[in-house]
Formats: sequence, structure tokens, C-alpha cells
Amino acid sequence: MVQGTFGKRAAMGASVLALVAASVPALAAQAQAGTPTAAAAADAARRAPGDGLPKPDLDALHQVFAQVMAGGAPGVMTRIDGDGGRSVYRETAGVADRSNGRAMNTDARFRIGSITKSFSTVVLLQLVHEGKVALDTPVDTYLPGLLPDPTITVRHLLTHRSGLWDYTNDMFENTVPGFEAVRNKVFTYQELVKLSIAHPATAKPGAAYQYSNTNFVVVGALIEKVTGHSVRTEYQRRIISPLHLTDTVYVHPSATIPGLHINGYLTPDEAGAPLVDSTDQTVSWAQSAGAMVSNPRDLNRFFSALLGGRLLSADLLAEMLRMTPSDTSGTRFYGLGLRQRDLSCGISVYGHTGTVQGFYSYAFTTRDGRRSVSSMANTSNNGNVNTILGNTLEAAFCGKTPAPQTPAAQAPSAQRSAATAPSAPFYEDIAPNVARH
Repeated sequence: MVQGTFGKRAAMGASVLALVAASVPALAAQAQAGTPTAAAAADAARRAPGDGLPKPDLDALHQVFAQVMAGGAPGVMTRIDGDGGRSVYRETAGVADRSNGRAMNTDARFRIGSITKSFSTVVLLQLVHEGKVALDTPVDTYLPGLLPDPTITVRHLLTHRSGLWDYTNDMFENTVPGFEAVRNKVFTYQELVKLSIAHPATAKPGAAYQYSNTNFVVVGALIEKVTGHSVRTEYQRRIISPLHLTDTVYVHPSATIPGLHINGYLTPDEAGAPLVDSTDQTVSWAQSAGAMVSNPRDLNRFFSALLGGRLLSADLLAEMLRMTPSDTSGTRFYGLGLRQRDLSCGISVYGHTGTVQGFYSYAFTTRDGRRSVSSMANTSNNGNVNTILGNTLEAAFCGKTPAPQTPAAQAPSAQRSAATAPSAPFYEDIAPNVARH
């Protein structure tokens, strides 16, 4: 049985309500003149929000939530900011804390994992704009001797094309023991890079897309070397403060999430083993690759500002959006610290996914930044949950599934995805070369 609450429906801004009220007399006059009725016009307005996209399908979203929880997540939530932030949907189900049954809350903070990579990329690209870093210059120019191959460039790091082995493959080959071994550890960037370069390169620089957390650990080291400041300081002054992201924090090396927050639960490798509360941890194993904390409102604001051109110059945003395939699906791509997903309705959205022990998250926006969606389930090491959670994007951006034309299409897209969600093996952004079952 699904716990928690559904249906915290759209809370529209006062300006939108005023616009609707002002439209009523005009609609009535059109109806009297033999033009479309007021009811038809109102229905059209519901189907075509100010951002030009279909109205989110909240019924489909709730189906996804039910499937996510049936798959093993204690709770799940989605926030949709549309029409440039003038309409908001907040939907939740399940619990934020299993110990006391506290309900999910879209205002609460959680660990965003690899969504941190987009923040790190924005900081680095701002440094490019300032002439302090160049994308196609070798990393060795700025961090001499750190990497074994002097031909690895800054661009190779941001596109996951450096060939650097992901040290998390060794660290988390066994999920729970690996996590407990580093839960309270504090690493230096150099220590993490050393773990990586103990392995030979996986490919020549530039030859292939291979997701590796090592790349963004090096990005963090580069930011700190060039600026002379911590990444925490640079995130704060370049992104968090200008955008008023009041619930976004780089807490490393603290092990706790400050303020109202969601608890995360790690799924062990052993089938049937109880979930492990993984909320408290330093995330020092990730740092600039995955140690930030945020909430859905802030994530939507960040990606909306980014794609809306408020954080980068037009030429550097274009560089960030130069996509290449990240798998063989034909629908998933990677640019500079940014993912692209092509949805079933033909809409492309941009953002990043996040995986950190106990949390899966998706944060994506449209190319113009006018509709942004963030979803989170408080578990990890569960490929079915991660795959199904991605269908919140379909419900939020694509709206109602068209009426089926053939028996094969009778189930809504969210239901169809549950049947095709992978059971084994699956791969995560943590230890991306380790097959999970």
C-alpha cells in the first residue's frame, strides 16, 4: 500500500490567477458570438500552460510513485516549476524517515550526488570566461604531475572522455561494506586521484565516453588551484548566492545534512537484506563530483537559470550543450557536465541525474528553462527504482499519453516502463563498471 500523500496540486502564482480571472468575460463574449465555448477555451488553457508544454499528467506521476515505492523506496517526491516559475506542482508519497514515519516534503534537503557535477562545470566554465582556464589546454598545465597522461585536457574531464579509471569501482565493489569503510573518512583530491591512476587508462583521451567520478574530482582540484579558494567558496559566490539557493549547501567534510532533510536508505547487494540508513556520511569519496545538498526548488531554479542563460555566456552555454551519445539508446547524451534526455513526446530536456548512497535524483529543464522538474527517491543500489523514477520526466514534461491506437499500447507509458525496467544487471554512477543484480 502506498503511504504518504498524493495530490498537493498546482499552486499557481497570483499573477496567473489574475490572468485567468481577467479572461472570463472575454471567453463569455466569444461563446455568445458563436466562437468556441468558455468551457472549451478553459480546457484549452489547461492543456497549454504559459510555457507552451502540455499540462503535467499527475495521474501518471502518481502511478510512477506507486511503482517506485513498490520497488523498494521508502518515499519519493517531484516538484515541477512551470511557466517560468509561475505555476508549481509539489507531489510526494511515502516517508522521509523510516524511524518516525515523517512524510516526504519537497522543501526538505537531500544529497544530490552527481548533480553536483553540473555545479562544478558552471564554476569551471566561468573561469574559462575569465581567461583563467582554457577548455582544450592540458590539465597538466594547471596541475602539473597530477595525471599520468599530459594530453588529457580540461574538456576531456567535463565530457567523461579522459580515460581515467573510476576509483569508485574498487571502493564500492561491495556496496554496504564499501560504504561503511568510507562513511566517515576524509580524503584529499590527490588521494582519490592516486586510487584512480593505480589502474591503466581505460581509453586514449578523447576516444570514448566513459563515466568516471575521477574526472570531476580533478575538476575540483583545478578550481581550487586556479582560484586559490575552496570549491565551497566558489559554489557559494558564483551560483548559490546570486541565485538565492537558500537550501543548497556544500557540506563536505561534515557528515550531516543541516536543517530539514530527507533520510537516505542504501539497498544491500544481498536480496532481502534490510535497508541501511546512509544519511550521515562525509561523501568525501566524491567531493566536487557528488557531495552537494539541495532541494527540488533550488535545483529547478539552478537549471532554469543555467539553460536560461543567466550563469554562462552564450558561447560557453553552447559548448556545454555540445552533446554526444552516452549510450546506445539514441535518447541519452552528455555535453560538458550536462545530460540531455529525449522524451517520448519529442521534447528534449537538460540537466543531470544524481546517485549517492541512499538517494536517486533527477533534475532537468527545457532548453529555454521555462519548465523544470526535480524528482528524488530515498534509496539507491536499486536499478528498477532508478529507471522507474526517470518516468517522472515523461509525466511532467509530456503530459497525458495519447489514446492508444493498438492493443500493444494500452498501458500508460509509466506502466509500460515498469514491465521493461531492468532486473539485472544494472550499473550506477557509483562504481559504474560494476554489474549489480
